[in-house]
Amino acid sequence: MSDAQDNGASQGQEIQMPNLRILAQYIKDLSFENPNAPDSLRPRENAPEINIQINVNAAPLSESEFEAELTLNATAQDGETTLFNVELLFAGVFAIENVPQDQLHPFVMIECPRMLFPFARQVISDATMRGGFPPLNVDPIDFAALYRQRMMELAAQEQENQTQQ
Repeated sequence: MSDAQDNGASQGQEIQMPNLRILAQYIKDLSFENPNAPDSLRPRENAPEINIQINVNAAPLSESEFEAELTLNATAQDGETTLFNVELLFAGVFAIENVPQDQLHPFVMIECPRMLFPFARQVISDATMRGGFPPLNVDPIDFAALYRQRMMELAAQEQENQTQQ
């Protein structure tokens, strides 16, 4: 028996692995705009410029259940002309067990959207295809890097606010 196993066994504790289950997933809001149709559907010489923005939010529903929201906004432009704009708010309810309190926030903000992403990606792809365009396949997202970036931005804002006081 390893020392870690021996310590846990000798103290009568069973090591419990984190557990994450999706209880529900759903579209909260979906909007597809094709403001310049039918002109926007004509063949183009150059590929449009596509801008994608991502946001993640979460809220506790109970001690062990959380709702996580993944927002994807994608806009296709040809010069100054908007070809399409699709906005999706995709959410899920998750049961989370055996995650230490100090690790719960990053766990929820990284793992929950990671699990939602493939389904949200499919909704975006279907919406653009049904709007008359080639399916938009959003590239995979590194939610851990996104979380670290957001935490650094919040820390910088907090430091700036303290400096101004």
